[in-house]
Amino acid sequence: MKAINILISISIIGLLMSCGGSSQKNNEQGNNMSGDIKIDGSSTVYPITEAVAEEFREIEPDIRVTIGVSGTGGGFKKFARNETDISNASRPIKDIEKETCEEHAIHYHSITIAYDGLAVVINPENTWAESITVEELKKIWEPSAQNKITHWNQIRPEWPNEEIHLFGPGIASGTYDYFTEAIVGKSGSSRGDFTASEDDNVLVQGVATDKYSLGFFGLAYFEENSKKLKLVAVDNGNGPVKPTAETVSNNSYDPLSRPIFIYVNQKSCEREEVQKFVKFYIKNAGSLTKDVGYVALPTEKYDTEYKKFISFLETHKL
Repeated sequence: MKAINILISISIIGLLMSCGGSSQKNNEQGNNMSGDIKIDGSSTVYPITEAVAEEFREIEPDIRVTIGVSGTGGGFKKFARNETDISNASRPIKDIEKETCEEHAIHYHSITIAYDGLAVVINPENTWAESITVEELKKIWEPSAQNKITHWNQIRPEWPNEEIHLFGPGIASGTYDYFTEAIVGKSGSSRGDFTASEDDNVLVQGVATDKYSLGFFGLAYFEENSKKLKLVAVDNGNGPVKPTAETVSNNSYDPLSRPIFIYVNQKSCEREEVQKFVKFYIKNAGSLTKDVGYVALPTEKYDTEYKKFISFLETHKL
């Protein structure tokens, strides 16, 4: 009887060790098939990615997709540190960001997902600034304007002698980079005395509650809040134009129309769930982009992006 008990004990110990070893092995491999997809970056791209993720969860409920909003620049920092699988970006990756990725052996594939227009907005009680020229926007936002251009009548004499209260995305935002490059002439160059936030809803609220405010952010956020805000037509020398699906896609809303992107970590593409999500994203971006207020690419461009992603996977044997 004692011998039998010893054999049973040995068997139980062996079984526990086997389970423990298996568990350890599974934990070691967990990062490869975790079921988690981590995304961060642009607040502009967030609504599209979130819409895609919601649809994806319906067909893949076991795959968890988490999406953060730290701005395009903040997203690329996390991406370069291998903290995320996908980075939302409202501008192309900068050379310095490419270098950081190379230093950390982060390789990636970029995908154009939609077009966006930057909306210049005012409070609905503003009855004077129906349109504004690119030169006037530069006069307001360039670095030398700080503590100098402070009142509306300094832009046009007939406008009121009231302080301009400015609202815009934070300096980590791709929208900020794009606006400053298109309007001021140098990315990241602007006056510093404005209310800045990575959260576009904060900017919406700021403009919506201040008669003498002026702000800018992605067109989709205006369309979500069109009852609280008023669009300003922008004149690049060819007459005032407001951003719409048509003027953004045909680039007549120039220079404030742009493509927006996602960047996918090559290493992450070794995981089946990431491949599935990206394929789903490209195939459904067109319809979901329209649903959340952005401008879809032509169908053939989504087809091209899909083929390029498949080629990327095949080239790297993923």
